[in-house]
Amino acid sequence: MDNVKNSLKRPIDTLNCGGRILTVDKPLVMGILNVTPDSFYSGSMAGSIDEYLARATKMLADGAAIIDVGGQSTRPGSERVDADEEIRRVVPVIKAINNAHPQAVISIDTYYAAVASAAVDAGASMVNDISGGELDPQMISTVASLGVPYIIMHMKGDPSNMQDLAVYNDLTREVIDYFISKVDACRKAGIRDIIIDPGFGFAKLPDHNFLLLRQLDMFRILDLPILAGLSRKSTIYKTLGTTAEHALNGTTVLNTIALLNGASILRVHDVREAAEAITLVSKYLD
Repeated sequence: MDNVKNSLKRPIDTLNCGGRILTVDKPLVMGILNVTPDSFYSGSMAGSIDEYLARATKMLADGAAIIDVGGQSTRPGSERVDADEEIRRVVPVIKAINNAHPQAVISIDTYYAAVASAAVDAGASMVNDISGGELDPQMISTVASLGVPYIIMHMKGDPSNMQDLAVYNDLTREVIDYFISKVDACRKAGIRDIIIDPGFGFAKLPDHNFLLLRQLDMFRILDLPILAGLSRKSTIYKTLGTTAEHALNGTTVLNTIALLNGASILRVHDVREAAEAITLVSKYLD
């Protein structure tokens, strides 16, 4: 059993988030803050800037190391919001969080280079891009110039058509090969700190998601922090025959499996529950 536990322990990574050093010596929680009118999970939305700030403040108090602010829904079949509208939504919220919590690490969830720049100017210090630079050819060079960590996610197509493209010969190998190519491009552009996200639910059917989760430890070959975004997704609630609103217990189960298979960051709607899972799994691995 000790050999199994030792094999599950992960190396320590450090991320330079705009001068704030984030140490990944144990898994971290990234709290989801959707500044949108159409999130798939209604419980993740607020309304006014004060309400978004209150939600971010609670996430930080509950144990979030990162607040991930997004200005458009990327659920399957969602319609694209342009960069100007996304900036209008996210920048005031990022400024409010940064003013109230200047030491907080704020991530901007966007695939637009212009939004990434505006968000970092407003106080964000990490870029989370579901497309890995595929939807905006300026993104990788922009992130390099901003000097912040970059989260690369695997996806095919875009949210409007990605589920039609969920066809693979060897899923895990294809996703790893994608990351090898993307990481190389990022390194050549000058990006120093990279996090990888296999993209659960993005051009992935439920069986694909469970396979990726089972084989998540294979991504350690890339020697980079691994982000798992499973929170309240349809793979959970459809498997359980419930809804996103009733998928917290299922989320905790899959988050626990992700932690045991090497996840470094859990991106979640429910911060306290994810932090508790990390505490218990970390104790188990001691």
